[in-house]
Amino acid sequence: MALPKIAAPSYEMKIPSLGKKVKYRPYLIKEEKILMIALESKSEKQIERSVLDIIGNCVEGDIDTSLLTSFDIEYLFLKLRAKSVGEGVKLSLTCSSEECEEKTNITVDLDSVTMKNSSNIGKLLRVDLGDKLIVDLHYPRISEKITKKDQKSDADSLIATVALSLDMIYYKEDSFTTKDVSLEETKAFIENLSSGQFQKIIEVLGEGPYVSYDIKFDCKCGHTNEHELKGLSDFFI
Repeated sequence: MALPKIAAPSYEMKIPSLGKKVKYRPYLIKEEKILMIALESKSEKQIERSVLDIIGNCVEGDIDTSLLTSFDIEYLFLKLRAKSVGEGVKLSLTCSSEECEEKTNITVDLDSVTMKNSSNIGKLLRVDLGDKLIVDLHYPRISEKITKKDQKSDADSLIATVALSLDMIYYKEDSFTTKDVSLEETKAFIENLSSGQFQKIIEVLGEGPYVSYDIKFDCKCGHTNEHELKGLSDFFI
């Protein structure tokens, strides 16, 4: 007689950037194993790949994970994590006092995690750079994430990230789409901006949504700590 197949419960959540409701199931031991192997490798790309694979496996329907933003991935995975392993994540945080290195064990309730800057979701990212130059952007997608290993320097990484986030360029009476040119050409355009124009773009992208959890705890030394957890790296990885 064949062994029984255990039915997994089904839940519903909304993909932040798409505003689309999807059903999902908790990830299973076979998927947790993939994640554990990725974590042991300490490879940023392998960890991200495993997270994307788990989301793709657990969310019902056809979802192109390459189109999801970084904050989509953070939100979806924390929801999966809460239903798969439990709502509580145990962390060990170091006291922020310069005279103390004591660690305090904290439990984070994943159901209480919020999305900061959520009002910017779906907002048209149009930046007027002056001199009759306007650009349209989108928040970086997980498939467009640039790692330090991919670039020669942090500056190269930042320029590449901005170039990948650029959709349209309006200059005087003409408009240009970056879909029609290579990434190298788009990067060259970015490099020819002034420092002030580049900073305007960085500020807009920096206002993107992200998962957040505010923690306040007292250390054994008596110091009161206030800390914000943000991104998967703080919560889990």
